[in-house]
Amino acid sequence: MLRFLTAGESHGRGLVAIIEGIPAGLSIDEAYIAIQLKRRQGGYGRGGRMKIEQDYAEIISGVRHGFTIGSPISMLVWNKDWENWQESMSVSPVEAEIEPVTKLRPGHADLPGVAKYNLDDIRPILERASARETTARVAVGSVARRFLEEFGIEIRSHVTCIGGIDTGAVDIMDWGTVEASPVRCADPEAEKRMMEAIDAAKADGDSLGGTFEVVAMGVPIGLGSHIQWDSRLSGKIAQAIMSIQAVKGVEIGAGFAVADLRGSQAHDEIEPGLKRTTNWAGGLEGGMTNGQPIVVQAAIKPIATIPSPLSSIDIRTGEPVKAHVERADACVVPAAGVIGEAMLALVLAEACLEKFGGDHIEETLRNYRAYVEQVNARFW
Repeated sequence: MLRFLTAGESHGRGLVAIIEGIPAGLSIDEAYIAIQLKRRQGGYGRGGRMKIEQDYAEIISGVRHGFTIGSPISMLVWNKDWENWQESMSVSPVEAEIEPVTKLRPGHADLPGVAKYNLDDIRPILERASARETTARVAVGSVARRFLEEFGIEIRSHVTCIGGIDTGAVDIMDWGTVEASPVRCADPEAEKRMMEAIDAAKADGDSLGGTFEVVAMGVPIGLGSHIQWDSRLSGKIAQAIMSIQAVKGVEIGAGFAVADLRGSQAHDEIEPGLKRTTNWAGGLEGGMTNGQPIVVQAAIKPIATIPSPLSSIDIRTGEPVKAHVERADACVVPAAGVIGEAMLALVLAEACLEKFGGDHIEETLRNYRAYVEQVNARFW
């Protein structure tokens, strides 16, 4: 069983990530994880916080001499901005009087959070609800990604829309172009327009949302199950992507578009050798992988904290006010795609372990190869 936990606040001393269930014998190091953390920090439209932080995950346990040892892997990412928040976010009581945050931000976790936990200060809610937490998710997702590489599974993402500006049709995805793009977009013309839109929103004290797509290639057929609702891999993927801060919609494959089609148009015909010419299903049928690339799209709302604040109320007085303004990004869609990669990697790693088991990576790979051989003998 694969599971992970994260802990820490946006302006606290640091973030902690723990992942349990990775077999022994998998090669992993801090440099590998750092590559993914750097990708998360990029993207046009990011705010000043990314100029302060240079995220690096220190592996505290679970790895010896460059290989996992089967025990929980724990990592620590220090927040450099902690230097400016030591009193406000101190673990111990402080003598200084800390001004509470009392002006609710529409679209954020502020209102339901203070109501649920009976607080008179929004600070504890916004600190943990912040997308800064996804740094820890990308750290553990990097371990899952490294595990999936042993099975030949590759996960990528790209931006498909920002501020209503969609990418054009791309016949063959050039992932090198995506990685080099400031908005992680494969369409140079759309990239230019997206950046202009971000600049315009930023100048107006506003923010932009959009959509991104995550693709997993090389996924074997038969991961997941149709047996129970909570064993369907499609449901697990949707929940994982939906859990990312600011995500308001998730589609697998063609998603809502198939609602406008006839059945004869909406399904992927099967040819000898299990080949398919379409992938409307997005690699999942009946809650299981079907051997096609897994394709997931997500919609990101514009960031709720904006320099030109919306109307709200003060929880201290109940009076109308302008919402609290916290330092934030103008657009996070490019970075959100990287986080989506991490979450999909975690779900697929769990599915592989569920299917192939093994306490050591070699045992797991033996089980995997035997399964692939069985499938090939059956259908080829």
